[in-house]
Amino acid sequence: MTDAAPLVDVQDLSVDIETAEGTLYAVRNVSFSLEPRETLCIVGESGCGKSLTALALMDLLPRRATRTARRLRFDDVDLLRQSPEAMRQLCGNRISMIFQEPMTSLNPAFTVGDQIIDVMRQHRQVGVAEARDHALHLFERVGISAPRMRLGQYPHELSGGLRQRMLIAMALMCRPRLLLADEPTTALDVTIQAELLRLLADLQAEFGMAMIFITHDLGLVSRIADRVAVMYAGEIVETAPVDEIFSDPMHPYTQGLLACLPVPGATPRLKRLPSIPGVVPSLVGEREGCSFRDRCQYAMPACAEGRIPPVQAVAGHDYLCLRTPAQNREARVRPEPAA
Repeated sequence: MTDAAPLVDVQDLSVDIETAEGTLYAVRNVSFSLEPRETLCIVGESGCGKSLTALALMDLLPRRATRTARRLRFDDVDLLRQSPEAMRQLCGNRISMIFQEPMTSLNPAFTVGDQIIDVMRQHRQVGVAEARDHALHLFERVGISAPRMRLGQYPHELSGGLRQRMLIAMALMCRPRLLLADEPTTALDVTIQAELLRLLADLQAEFGMAMIFITHDLGLVSRIADRVAVMYAGEIVETAPVDEIFSDPMHPYTQGLLACLPVPGATPRLKRLPSIPGVVPSLVGEREGCSFRDRCQYAMPACAEGRIPPVQAVAGHDYLCLRTPAQNREARVRPEPAA
């Protein structure tokens, strides 16, 4: 890391959504930063706010959602002060996103060639031929066979793996400085997953991009991340370098997630894996204290009061918990298997 300003600087980002039952506090006081060429993995179970955090950076939230933040900067741009037109010029250009569902992220009424060429022509003063040549180059780079034929095909004519590669190529058309990858390997078999992870790592190095990689799969995290942010119930509960998350987890939720993972060569075959007891609390309505307290074996009355302050285990490793680093190191969470 350097003393220069980070590429991405997010401080106290919140996303609130009005519903019939009341206000849903989907993202609460999220803070993180990202350096050029760095990969931050945001990990957590479904519904914890990972995707909304990424969408908030690009201002692509649902109409009923309200975004607030103390600071929301990308490079030299204050994202809170940009007009809709300025954001349209930024998104797909300097910031790009690989959306979560390749089956529905491409328009079925247009060929994939028309869609990917349009991305570049929206942001660069180039002709159709130049944009098509660049698209063909990227198709080859991401491992799409018969690229000229693929340009003329419609999304329904392609497999899920090919559509995912199309989305990667589309996101890279303007050589963005920041790539948001929202569970890009979901629903793909493990062989294709491994290929796409290698591809993303190679392209990141080649283009000099920073990347925010969103996933619920801790196995993927260990292979691609520089740093990890663990989310629970709309909050980032722990942030640390990837090695420290696995070797020295501090927050009881992080410990519980890791305890549920099978250990190659150590976990007996056919043995039931542990699970974290309880359920995620509702995010509708105000909530004070630690959101994990109802599922935590170390919960105490103070965990229900006010806002839990961050604790620094070591430099660059922060977590939200009233327990000290020594206490969390002494007793790792090992939930019993569910009945």
